[in-house]
Amino acid sequence: MAVLLLAEIAGGALALDATAKAVTAAKSLGDVTVLVAGPAAASEAASKIDGVAKVLVADDAAYANGLAEPVADLVVSLAGNYEHIVAPSTASAKNILPRVAALLDVMVLSDVTAVVDGATFERPIYAGNAMQTVKSSDSKKVLTVRTTAFDAAGQGGSAAVEVIAAAGDAGLSAWVEDKVAASDRPELTSAKIVVSGGRGVGSEENFQIIEALADKLGAAVGASRAAVDSGFTPNDRQVGQTGKVVAPELYIAVGISGAIQHLAGMKDSKVIVAINKDEEAPIFQVADYGLVADLFDAVPDMTKAL
Repeated sequence: MAVLLLAEIAGGALALDATAKAVTAAKSLGDVTVLVAGPAAASEAASKIDGVAKVLVADDAAYANGLAEPVADLVVSLAGNYEHIVAPSTASAKNILPRVAALLDVMVLSDVTAVVDGATFERPIYAGNAMQTVKSSDSKKVLTVRTTAFDAAGQGGSAAVEVIAAAGDAGLSAWVEDKVAASDRPELTSAKIVVSGGRGVGSEENFQIIEALADKLGAAVGASRAAVDSGFTPNDRQVGQTGKVVAPELYIAVGISGAIQHLAGMKDSKVIVAINKDEEAPIFQVADYGLVADLFDAVPDMTKAL
């Protein structure tokens, strides 16, 4: 069986961590061909991932900004040779692959966490409180894989790179501009340490306490939906069912009660530390270490000690 894996491109470069984890999931399905809809330099990085048999690169202006419509058309134009079409579960792929599935008239399987066989997959439902096993009888299986469930494939591969022509652009959408917040902190979904603040932080000004601790640890900053909805911090920091899914080595939850929607986004973290003054907070049920304390005392003390 052959697999076409859509590489994740961010800022004109290969998002190596997300793509390499998707390769780990895909290579159990068959020979993996990676499709790079973007700059040729990204294809060189993709060719070095272990488990990649071949790299196809379409370096065309239509794909320069990752618009979903032209990329979906490109994937569909290549789909005839592949039984599986795979991508990491990123915001970009979740925009592209449902379009691909619709154009191919097949179902889309999102957030796959385990591959049982070529037609059977596991995925979380009900905010991660249950696992669903899905068997697809479609001739082509279109799926996104939750990268936190897989280890990244190693380096050392030497796959052949083939340049392919663009599939054309129907002009259904147009790129206007990117507004990207610059930060020296690690990217949230790939960070090894995450410090998150919740409603208990109380205000946008107080959220600087969370950021100071994160900076001491070289960590990414996350937040609960309650903190985001209250305007304490930007929504691109939201962790949870309707936010980002993370699985760092260390997750520090500060002033977060632990609603199931938040737990769905971070419960696979290797070590979870919770700081909350409410000893009955649900977050303590999943925490490896819990500190019942006022965060306004505990967090500055921790930062100072570090």
